[in-house]
Amino acid sequence: MTFTLAADANGILPDRMIAAMADDGLILPAYDFVESQIQPASLDLRLGDIAYRVRASFLPGPGATVAERIDELKLHEFSLADGAVLETNCVYIVPLLESLALPPEIVAAANPKSSTGRLDVFTRVIADGTRRFDMIGAGYHGPLYAEISPKTFPVLVREGSRLSQVRFRTGDAILNADELDALHAAERLVDIDDADLSGGVAVSVDLSGEKGGGFVGYRAKRHTGVVDVDRRSGYAVEDFWEPISARSDGSLILDPGEFYILASKEAVQVPPDFAAEMVPFDPLVGEFRVHYAGFFDPGFGYAGAGGQGARAVLEVRSREVPFILEHGQIVGRLVYEKMLARPDAMYGQRIGSNYQAQGLKLSKHFRV
Repeated sequence: MTFTLAADANGILPDRMIAAMADDGLILPAYDFVESQIQPASLDLRLGDIAYRVRASFLPGPGATVAERIDELKLHEFSLADGAVLETNCVYIVPLLESLALPPEIVAAANPKSSTGRLDVFTRVIADGTRRFDMIGAGYHGPLYAEISPKTFPVLVREGSRLSQVRFRTGDAILNADELDALHAAERLVDIDDADLSGGVAVSVDLSGEKGGGFVGYRAKRHTGVVDVDRRSGYAVEDFWEPISARSDGSLILDPGEFYILASKEAVQVPPDFAAEMVPFDPLVGEFRVHYAGFFDPGFGYAGAGGQGARAVLEVRSREVPFILEHGQIVGRLVYEKMLARPDAMYGQRIGSNYQAQGLKLSKHFRV
C-alpha cells in the first residue's frame, strides 16, 4: 500500500503514520526500529557505528554533502560499536541509522530529546545540502547526521544511542491566535487565570521555592565523571549537581558558562489532538538561552494520560554576561500545533515516561 495524504492535510503526523512511512520506504532505518523508538508525534533517531571529531561546526549548504565536509574538517574518526566517550567542548559528527526519502508534501524538523537537553549535550541534526540545522526540506532523499557537542559532562554513547528526535509535518500545523485562544478556553493549557497567549503560551520561571521545598533548581558541577546516556538511574545527584536554594527576593544570578536546571511557574498540558514546541527565546529581553529540547508530545501533562498538568523543565545557560532572573519572568513560549490525527498512544502511556506529571526533575540518568 502506497503512503498517501489528503491534498488539504495540515498537521503533525502521529505514531501510526510514522510507522506507515517506514513500511512504505519513506523512512529508511539501517536496522528495524526498537521498542519505544516511535513516540506519539516523533521518531527517535539512533546513532550509527562511526563518529568523527571535526574542527568546527558547519552546514553543508546547497549542492554539498555532509560527508564531503567531514572529509575536509575531520580530525579523526572512531568506532561507537563498543561505546566511546565524547569530551566536553569538542564537536563530533555521527551518521544516523535512519535516512529519509520524503515525499514532496512532507517536511521534517528535529530537536534534542528531553534527556539530552537536561545533560547539556548540544545536539543538532544535519542533512545534505541544507542551510539550517534541524530542518529537513520537503522531498529530501538522503542520509541524516547528528552534530554533538557535550557542554558540561563528558558522555558515553554507542551505536543505537538516541539523542535526537524528528517530527514530520504537512501543510501549516501552527495554531493561529484565535485557534489558540479557543483551545485554551476549552482545555486550560496553563493553570493560571491571566495566561499570556500572544505568540504562543508564555512560560515563566519559578524561583519562589514554594513547590520545591525551598530550592528552585540545580547548577551543574564541573569536572565530573562520565554520564552513560543509555544508563537509567545510574548516578547520584550530588556527584553532578548542586541544589540552588530560593532567595528571599525571588531572584537568581546566572553566571556565564554555567548550566542550570529550573522549572516553570506554570503547569502546562498538551491535549491529545495537539503537540507543542518551546520556541527560541527573544534575545532582546535577556542574555540567556532556555530549553535545548523543545518538543512536547500529545498528552504531556494531560489528565487523560496520567498527568495533572506538568511544569516545563527549563535548561538554562547564560551567554556572555551575568544575568539576573526574577521569579515569574517569562523565559519562553509554547507554540501549539495540530496533529493530523490523534496518536494511538499519548505521551507517557506507552513508555512510562520519566517526565509525565513532572515537577522540577533532572534527566532519567540520576537517582531520585
